[in-house]
Amino acid sequence: MGVSAHYPSLAGRLVFITGGATGIGAALVEAFTKQNARVAFIDVQAQAADSLLARLSNQGFEPPWFRSVDVTKVEDLQRAIHDAAEELGPLQVLVNNAANDQRHAPKDLTPETWRRCMAINLDATFFAAQAAAAVMAPKRRGAIINFGSINSLLGPPNMPGYVTAKAGIMGLTKSLAKDYGVHNLRVNAILPGWVATERQLQTWLTPAAEREWMQQVALQSRLMPQDVANLALFLASDDSNMISGQSFVIDGGRT
Repeated sequence: MGVSAHYPSLAGRLVFITGGATGIGAALVEAFTKQNARVAFIDVQAQAADSLLARLSNQGFEPPWFRSVDVTKVEDLQRAIHDAAEELGPLQVLVNNAANDQRHAPKDLTPETWRRCMAINLDATFFAAQAAAAVMAPKRRGAIINFGSINSLLGPPNMPGYVTAKAGIMGLTKSLAKDYGVHNLRVNAILPGWVATERQLQTWLTPAAEREWMQQVALQSRLMPQDVANLALFLASDDSNMISGQSFVIDGGRT
């Protein structure tokens, strides 16, 4: 993956990424590693994480810190953040990427599946931010980047839980920006469009679906994980020093 810009302020900075083993998350891990940041990430997909670590090591980079963690287990999630900070130094960037965009017809949702959707897509973002802010606040420096989705703006069918959670991310980002701003911490959100990850290509981004998508966007190119990672680099760096409480859409001009 090529890096289009170099951010000197990211060098040596500890960056913690949730859901970092595949897709956008793997692109984030790779992008921050190539900025010479100290990267820690968690994911439930340990085998994919091992492959990513091996690839980075083979490219000559120091392998990031990794732990297999289910983000819906709040105690494990917050412990991982604290442990990474203790082992690697002061935490300065949190990227809340972990999510699951499983489709559900409204009639098929149960209280249990609804809560599971919220736990992955909304609750984990808050509790990771809570733990990260506790570490960052005494140093009065840090950036939290949450991941929403343009689905919260478009409201597609058969995704009521996911759309609700991602809409909540925008409100949470606004709220935490005010709460944590007094400690000089910045909180922003990224709202990607349909990103051509391996999972999307294997499941929902079929040739027919992609043709339809291309009719709705302004830029006739696939949105790639690297494109999203490039935006995250900027929001984590000192170049975005006075940006907080904002939600940035990256969708090729769909919305």
